[in-house]
Amino acid sequence: MSARAAAERRIEVGELIPGEGPLGIAASVYLPPQPPPAPTALYCLPGGAMSRGYFDLQAEGDFSFAAALAARGYIVVTLDPLGVGGSSRPRDGHELTPQILARANAIAVAAIQDQLASGELAGQPLGPVRAIGVGHSMGAMLTGVQQAHHASYQALMLFGFGTKGLVAALSDEEKRHAGDPAGTLENLVRLARLRSVDPYPEVPRTQQGRELFAGATADRRGVEALNRVRAGLLLTAGLYSMIPGSVVPDCARIKVPLLLALGDRDMAGPPHEVPASYPGSGDITLLVLPSTGHAHFLFDSRHQLFERAASWCEATRSG
Repeated sequence: MSARAAAERRIEVGELIPGEGPLGIAASVYLPPQPPPAPTALYCLPGGAMSRGYFDLQAEGDFSFAAALAARGYIVVTLDPLGVGGSSRPRDGHELTPQILARANAIAVAAIQDQLASGELAGQPLGPVRAIGVGHSMGAMLTGVQQAHHASYQALMLFGFGTKGLVAALSDEEKRHAGDPAGTLENLVRLARLRSVDPYPEVPRTQQGRELFAGATADRRGVEALNRVRAGLLLTAGLYSMIPGSVVPDCARIKVPLLLALGDRDMAGPPHEVPASYPGSGDITLLVLPSTGHAHFLFDSRHQLFERAASWCEATRSG
């Protein structure tokens, strides 16, 4: 199955970093075969060191989330955050905090929602379109921050993300901010500059990383497709994801229904502990994917994930 982008869009989001000039977000829009009577758009953000192509992996074997969900009647919009893929890359990428990235994404989502409603994107006016945020790993973190501060979505699907961070990857100074969200935010850009002079570093390919993302049971065709959509890491946002507890206050502000999907060999900690990070939501579904690492779309369980995502979207509409 291969999805075809109905439209490629670049959404201007303004000068969010002083001195950088106007910035733009790159997006691909996938339309279902027939416009549904009550349309839903899924806005997808990739994880760290990945471009938006993560949601449309091109290989034989039905690896594309975009194709699978569009075939089931959903509009799918994939977005590159600022600094990634086709979006603007500020010179001082250290200033791309999660809050700035979330603001840019909120502006882009609102603009695309207007274009869908007016008919500019779909060829016919769709009227009100329900919006659901979808994120993987760091993209899930950014989706949560966006929802907490901008309330862009009516529901969220968050894949491969938890608030416990990745302590093993932190320096001693970074570890001192664990469990201190206010201190993390206050020191985040400084810590990112200390970590690397390059705000968009390439993530080295290690055996440990390969095991976390893929592992022995991943489909090699999907792994090769994933390698083709790799990108530099957004260092500041990536560091924010790795510091334990950094995003806890934002997660607590989320009140919409949630689908939390994690692999049983994921990197977010024990999956059944993850829902506790969202005390404000009264509707949480946890899906633990068997024999699955961090990059869920590479594993046989992706078919279960695609089907469950579609049925959950429908259930939240009527719930």
